[in-house]
Amino acid sequence: MKGTKGRRRFIDYPRRGREGLRRWLPSWRLWLGTLSFGILSLAGLFAFVYAKIDIPDENELAGKEATVYYWADGSQMVSVGAVNRQNVTLDKVPDSVENAVISAENATFYSDPGISLQGIGRAVVNMVSGEETQGGSTITQQYVKNTYLSQDQTVTRKLREFIIALKVSNQKSKREILRGYLNTSWFGRGSYGIQAAAHAYYGIDAKNLSPSQGALLAATLKGADQYDPGLSKANHRRAVARWRWILDRQVATGKMSEEERAKYRTFPEPRPPSKPTSQAGQIGYLVDIANKFIKADTGLTDKDLARGGYRVHTTFDKNRTRRLEAAVNTVRRENLDPKERTADTFVEFGAASVRPRDGAIVALYGGADATRHFSNNADTTAVPAGSAFKPFVLAAALQQQVDATPQPTDRPEGAGRAVPVDYRPGQAAADLGSALMKAENPPFVQAGQRIGLARIRDLAVAAGLRKESMARLEQTFPLGTSAPSAIRMASAYTTFANGGLHADPYAVSAMTHDGRRVPGFERTVPQQVLDAGVAQQVTGALQGVGWRTMGLPDAKPAGPPVAAGRTEPGDRMKSAWFIGSPPPAPVGTGPGTGGNWGGVRPGTTPGTGDEPTTAVTMFRNQPGAPDLLGLQGVGGPRTGLGTSLPPKVWSAYQNAS
Repeated sequence: MKGTKGRRRFIDYPRRGREGLRRWLPSWRLWLGTLSFGILSLAGLFAFVYAKIDIPDENELAGKEATVYYWADGSQMVSVGAVNRQNVTLDKVPDSVENAVISAENATFYSDPGISLQGIGRAVVNMVSGEETQGGSTITQQYVKNTYLSQDQTVTRKLREFIIALKVSNQKSKREILRGYLNTSWFGRGSYGIQAAAHAYYGIDAKNLSPSQGALLAATLKGADQYDPGLSKANHRRAVARWRWILDRQVATGKMSEEERAKYRTFPEPRPPSKPTSQAGQIGYLVDIANKFIKADTGLTDKDLARGGYRVHTTFDKNRTRRLEAAVNTVRRENLDPKERTADTFVEFGAASVRPRDGAIVALYGGADATRHFSNNADTTAVPAGSAFKPFVLAAALQQQVDATPQPTDRPEGAGRAVPVDYRPGQAAADLGSALMKAENPPFVQAGQRIGLARIRDLAVAAGLRKESMARLEQTFPLGTSAPSAIRMASAYTTFANGGLHADPYAVSAMTHDGRRVPGFERTVPQQVLDAGVAQQVTGALQGVGWRTMGLPDAKPAGPPVAAGRTEPGDRMKSAWFIGSPPPAPVGTGPGTGGNWGGVRPGTTPGTGDEPTTAVTMFRNQPGAPDLLGLQGVGGPRTGLGTSLPPKVWSAYQNAS
């Protein structure tokens, strides 16, 4: 060590000549040197990355492949796309529309460097933590993402967006960037760009948009799925609130005077959403349902789907779908006469067929024509179920008794919990079975008080109805005040036909993009949500209802006896339902109690799980009106408030070839 004493070290750490804690505290020189080195290193790294990342070629959105949907047999159903976009120059876009977009999306657009460090930092933190990654980007960044990059939400993609946005901001003028942004942004309704959006929402060119209309289109940039006012009442509320905020925001940013703002107090209602002519008839409704399942199963958005390139294999049976549409058209033609009876105006039908074995939606009827009637009647949740809900009350009563009864250990092969040989439904449950046959209401109200409304609701939800479609738990709840969709009613009734097993409904069996399989369509195993014996008891009761309904003089029985739920004239609700199920295979050994309430009739062919359960609903809805119209007089005085028409649709559907 001799000869080194007193020699200054390049890094004096631990510090010489210091004792205790001071020896381990870095000097200000060391702090400054470390900080400087870090800054220089980051600057060098940034310079290296900046030099390595080039501005890629623009995405050819207009040349993207269409998305193709296939029937269950593999034949092509429809080709949707390609991308609906028409580029326009800024002189074809009113200043008021530009101001609305800038005020809503990036008020500092003309002064910022094209990036938002705060927004990027927040997005990176959200991605790492698994939170929502949208928001916080400048118009330049959004333009870069739309034009040069994929829509992937990854840290790598966000870094490339940051670098390319800086380069684009240095190489392009703000006006060029704004023009590109307005021509590539997603506005919903299948439209990329302001010109296509102006036609989709208002049927006019972009140059003719008013400041009020421009504010609404700017609102959809936040997410058309949430802000297109034509999609739902909730969307309409959000759109109105954001439209107002954007107009007020323009005043706050100096883009609009208060006097000008005062002119726009009435919300600029856009035209109803429409489908392209290729989606006429039932095709548009089928695509709508398929897309809903795609978005739920994969997280893809309408914006992603509109970019095209997907191959979607659905569960829809071509022949069954056409038969169902023909059945509705036949019943409408033979029973409704709007020119002669006012009550026959605004009558709507919705229907869906679901396969009990696996939950596949094999057919649906969404309305007269998807290009003229956008709302999908097979999926609406505004139509009360009435007496068609009562089987869930009966099931809850029977299940409660089974849960309180000791069970033997032996189980029949393929069944759920075994039904004991001495199993007998109690008098209360028997009364409900009889009341279901006689269309009586008081026993079901009393059952709700005895069983508990929450128990009934939970069983219905477990069987397949959505909790959000359930009505308030009031005294009339067991009488069917809830409003499930036809798809969900058919799905829930499959639980009775399938021995208490419920398979979640689905409409897409597989999907690929650019030849690669899209994950998310793996099917779950059906769950035993109802005792197998209870399911058989309920089905037995429903068979009695089916025989009574299909035995009407003007209704021809179709094939073997059917298990059916329906609304009754005594419901006096603004809806009519009929749900028909295939006869089930015998399960367990428990006989029914009285009448037609005890399993499969002699001579009936047991169900195989492939014959679908079909729900048909009918209601009256005047476009634009918030409430359903009454059914008094629909189809004439002999239809029982229209309740005989859904069974006729089902019968015509079953008899069609």
